[in-house]
This record gives sequence, structure tokens and C-alpha cells, in this order.
Amino acid sequence: MGSLGSCNQDQGQELLIKNVCEIYNSLSTLESLKPSKDVDTLFTQLVHSCIPPSPIDVTKLSAKVQDVRSKLIRLCGEAEGHLESHFSTLLGSYEIPLDHINIFPYYTNYIKLGRLEYTILSNYIANPNPNHIAFIGSGPLPLTSVVLASNHLRTTTFHNYDINPLANALARNLVAADHDLSKRMIFHDTDIMDVTHGLSDYDVVFLAALVGMNKEEKRKVIDHLAMYMEPGSLLMLRSAHGARGFLYPIVEPSDLPGFEVLAVFHPMDEVINSVIVARKSKNKPVIVHTVIDNQGLGDLV
Repeated sequence: MGSLGSCNQDQGQELLIKNVCEIYNSLSTLESLKPSKDVDTLFTQLVHSCIPPSPIDVTKLSAKVQDVRSKLIRLCGEAEGHLESHFSTLLGSYEIPLDHINIFPYYTNYIKLGRLEYTILSNYIANPNPNHIAFIGSGPLPLTSVVLASNHLRTTTFHNYDINPLANALARNLVAADHDLSKRMIFHDTDIMDVTHGLSDYDVVFLAALVGMNKEEKRKVIDHLAMYMEPGSLLMLRSAHGARGFLYPIVEPSDLPGFEVLAVFHPMDEVINSVIVARKSKNKPVIVHTVIDNQGLGDLV
């Protein structure tokens, strides 16, 4: 039975890789990745292929598949940017944009992810009401900051960093009509690699999944944060696990020198990103205290 199970597993992985490569080929021939019927259909197929739990280790696949994966992650990032810009522009046409936030099709995922990340913070942060949080790579639709500020951290100031001024202009417009959030959501048109001692002001730093599209780019940002974040502050990273690694870059605990890795959470529901929480320390060893695979992480949230 063991050999049969292994055979079925191999066949399942081969089918997954075949599907992913076919979808990549279709996406790469499109003139634009802006929201359209073709784009929406292909990315829906891709997500449905990659969400089910899978034992696949995408980092150990053939060089050809690795090349497809690398290019696919960049396509996903480009398409995600277009999708967020589209809905941020649409929301910005309303008098009170945040009253209509649920028109964004993945808003409920952000509600779940925000609840998860707030629960993680509650378990590990020294101050349950942090004064300042930074979100790196906030984009034109900064839903993590909006959800956390509105539902969980109602006195915290959120500093949102994005190198694209147009993305920040759209994001700023979303909260302008909200008397509270307009004061607590600050937007910086700054490359985080140019921010040094200012990083020590933050109790928590969030790093978006698509900041650093590959391991080398991601590691440069992480090393920069390790150099300038305040000892004892927390770093929250988005990663991916299993087949979801075709959609987003994977961060391993070994990629975090200068941090103590406190926990790694792998959702198995429609929340795609894994979450890593690490504490800035003066010591170099990487210590992973907890790794959790949980259907929806119900025990935590």
C-alpha cells in the first residue's frame, strides 16, 4: 500500500505541475494582466490548483519548473497590483469608500488573515496596544492595515510604505473620509531600503508577501530590517507553503538571521499566505518554537 500511495502522490504532483505550467503559458501570452474575463478565469484556475494541501516542495523541482515558478510569481504580483488598483479606484469614487469595502472579492480573506495576525501579535507582543506599526509594501488597497486598525488595534498608528506614489495616493484617498483612520494611517513614498534608524520606532513591522519576488531579493530586505529594527520588536512575514509556493515566495526560518523565529502558521483554508512571526534579537541563531498546520487555524482565532 505504501508504494501505491507514493505512486498516487507522484501522479498528483505531476498533474499539479502540468496544470500550473499550462496556466502560466496561457497567462504569459495575454497582452495585459489587468482585470478581465480571461485574466480572472486563469488566476481562479491557478488558485484552485494550488490551494489544496500538498506535500510538494516547490523549491526542489526541476530547473525548468523553477523558472516557470519564478516567472509566475512575478505575473501574480503584477496581476495583484492591477486588481488592487482597479478596486481602489472604484472604491475611491464613493463619498465614503470604506463603507463599500466589501465589493473587493477577497475582503473576507483579509478579515480572516487580520484576525489570525492579531491573535499572533497578542500572543507574542509585550505591549498589547502598540503605538506604531509599519507595513512594508502596502499597495493601493492596504487592507491589512485597514482591518487591523478598524477591528483590532484601534489606537495604533500604521505607517504604510510603498515605493509607488500612485499606489499611496489611491490608498490615502480610501481613508481620507474616515475621521479616525485618516489620522492613524500614514503613507510613505519611500523604499524601505532607504529607511534606517527610523525602523527602530516600530513595535511591529509587517513585510508583504510580494516585497522581494525571490529569495535573494527577500533576503536583502530581511537583512536590512535585522540591522535597523529595535531589539525585541516583532517582524511579521507572509510566506507560502506547499503548492501555494507557486503563487508567492517562500521564506524559511533559515532566511532570518538576526531574528528569533517564534512561530510559523500554515493556513489550509482560503487564506493563501503562511505567517511567520519573529523577534529581533542580538543573537544570530534561528530558533523555531512552533510550527502549526491547521485547517483555518481555529484553535488560534
